[in-house]
Amino acid sequence: MLQSPDCLLEILSPTNEALERAAHLLLKGELVAIPTETVYGLAADATNDQAVAKIYNLKKRPQFNPLIIHFAEISAIKSHVKWNNMAEKLAHTFWPGPLTLILRKKIDSPLSLLATAGLDTVGVRIPRHNVAHLLIQKIGKPLAAPSANPSEAISPTSALDVRRGFDFKKPLLIIDGGICESGLESTILDLTLNIPTVLRPGLITPEAIEEILQCRVLRSSPNSLFKAPGQMKRHYAPHIPLRLNVTNVSSGEALLAFGPSPLSGGAKMLNLSQGGNLEEAAANLFRMMHELDQPFFSGIAVMPISSEAVGIAINDRLCRAATKKEN
Repeated sequence: MLQSPDCLLEILSPTNEALERAAHLLLKGELVAIPTETVYGLAADATNDQAVAKIYNLKKRPQFNPLIIHFAEISAIKSHVKWNNMAEKLAHTFWPGPLTLILRKKIDSPLSLLATAGLDTVGVRIPRHNVAHLLIQKIGKPLAAPSANPSEAISPTSALDVRRGFDFKKPLLIIDGGICESGLESTILDLTLNIPTVLRPGLITPEAIEEILQCRVLRSSPNSLFKAPGQMKRHYAPHIPLRLNVTNVSSGEALLAFGPSPLSGGAKMLNLSQGGNLEEAAANLFRMMHELDQPFFSGIAVMPISSEAVGIAINDRLCRAATKKEN
């Protein structure tokens, strides 16, 4: 067990005892940081308004930005949303896994209105990580679980990332499930529009979805802003400046390289994938951004990354991370 100096924060391995304690805290309306296959989530009982409010307060997240709701079984999801044939096909193909579906919420659903930002739609998914899955089963309720980091900051892919991310003034339990497998948030697909529309790109590509649905999938919809997380102009941002598509590096910059021929001249270099593998790059993205986000570097320079397949999702995160903060 790891504790912060003031003992406000605990990091526990996912033993049965730790999971029982986490479940007890969640049922009491407290927050627990948990691993998923995408990134670490700041979890709360999705039917408890006060618990969900704690997520927004700790993250300093705008309350118009809805949360994804995590379930353990498809049958449980169907009791909260208006299910359809497209959802059925996608669920049986990609769940459990990194795909979030936006569906119409049933009027009698007990999900917190704060979690859905008052919308008549809700984003739902079944996580693949066994720790998240077991906790949902233990409490018998869905979990709201956005990334366990301050709003707009780099998403956490390890328990230590969560610990470094917050200035803790209240106790928080973190369940350490190791490094996240995917390292990139889920693809978000809106099934409430006339044409299925990707609101946030991820590891599951539009092409993969089209193959299952046998219909066209739109790549983005500017009119769907704030129907789902991860659509704010500035998001996933480090504390120091981020430059994209660089062809040269200054001596004070850290380099986030990609491919077999990294640039020279920077103060430090990390390579997302020496072999140019986009899935490997996605898994390494946030972890390496965390490592390079240090005040002794003047900024982070990022080499060009292909905008094909998963590269679309990587470039989406990088573009939002490079957007300057509005005054």
